[in-house]
This record gives sequence, C-alpha cells and structure tokens, in this order.
Amino acid sequence: MFFHSKVQQNAEKWKYCWLFEVGAMRNAHLKTVRKLWKDSARIFFGRGAVMAKALGTTVEVEHRMGLHKLAQQIKGQVGLFFTNSEPQEVIEWFDDFKQADYARTGNKATRTVMLPVGPVMRVHSDPPEPFPHNEDPQLRKLGLTTSMKRGVPTLENPHRVCDKGKALTGEQAQLLKLLGEKLVVFRVGLLARWDAASGEVVQVEGRCTEIEREGDEDLEDEDEAMSE
Repeated sequence: MFFHSKVQQNAEKWKYCWLFEVGAMRNAHLKTVRKLWKDSARIFFGRGAVMAKALGTTVEVEHRMGLHKLAQQIKGQVGLFFTNSEPQEVIEWFDDFKQADYARTGNKATRTVMLPVGPVMRVHSDPPEPFPHNEDPQLRKLGLTTSMKRGVPTLENPHRVCDKGKALTGEQAQLLKLLGEKLVVFRVGLLARWDAASGEVVQVEGRCTEIEREGDEDLEDEDEAMSE
C-alpha cells in the first residue's frame, strides 16, 4: 500500500500530473531525469494497475476531481510526473532531453551501418581507434571476416552490420555495442496532463511520434526511488 498512498499524496501536493511513456527505456536515464527534477517534481514509473487504482478510474472513486480521466489512460509501461512547473516549461524540457544508447535485440535499426575496408575501428573512442588483436576472436564470433595486419583486426571487404528499418539480431546488437554505435534514443513522450485547479485532462498531441517501445526492463524499486 506504500506505493498506492505515495501516488495519492503526490496527487494532493502538486498542481499538475502528467502521464508519460518512454522510448528505449533505460533505468539509468530515468534516474537522471529524477535527479534533475528532484527539487521540483516527483516521478512514478511502472506498476500501472496500482497507479490507476490510486488515482481512481471512475468518477465515484477518483482521488481528486478529474483524475479518473487520466487513470483510464494508464496502459502498458507508462509513468506519472507530478510538478508545479508550468506546462510549456515541462513540454520544452522533455522535448530537449534525449540520451543516445545502444540498441537491443529486436530494436529496429535507425540507420544502416557499414564497416569499410581496413582496420576495424571503435567509434566511441575520441579519436576512433582500432580494435586490439586480442578482441579479434570476438569480432569473428559476431560475423566479421577479419585478418590480422600489424597486429590489428582488418577487413578485406566492406561489412554491412545492419540495415535501416530492420530488426536487430542478438549478434548485430552485440557487435554495434562493441563498435560503440548507438542507434536508439531514450526520450520521454508526454501523453496527457491533469490540472488540479480545474480537474481537466488535456491530451498532448504530436509528442510521441518517435517513441519506440521495447520489452519491459527490470524496474527499480519505485517506493525507494520516491522516498523523500
């Protein structure tokens, strides 16, 4: 009941409650959002059935006026964002907050990745540097046909790692991570906003067109994350 009561307490405290979804869910990036808003907002994510029950899904049981209209939209992996910050500030902040990350098996490639003839390079290095010789077996295991030249894994022919728009295999996802190629972006898509003063719920249009939903990630303990 702790999570349930926390949701209700925050519904009583803040001026606005936003319903949001996440593209390329990563706990580390959601923790960053929590940290950046820790003094001016509270976030709950996951446990949709409990959040909906806490808000109340009908007029008769809603915790505050109008909340049932938000609760009825809680489906799948979504979250609640309570704040007193004005809507335009919230919209602009989340429009700007994006974190590149590594794609996982089943994600669709957002671009085609080709490796040219020559040394196999780690693109996440600055500047990029070739792979060391002891990583050649791993590169071969992931589908590269390499030869050793001056102790460096080298391609004799170009290698297509992935094609834009196609779902990634496990091998492709591993290789992309090894190379340092980040093909997905963690972002928050705002869906709707409840206003405590009026009880109105406003839909947020056109904010989630680039959200790519993934399978559930193991979620951290929300009760602990929400502790004051």
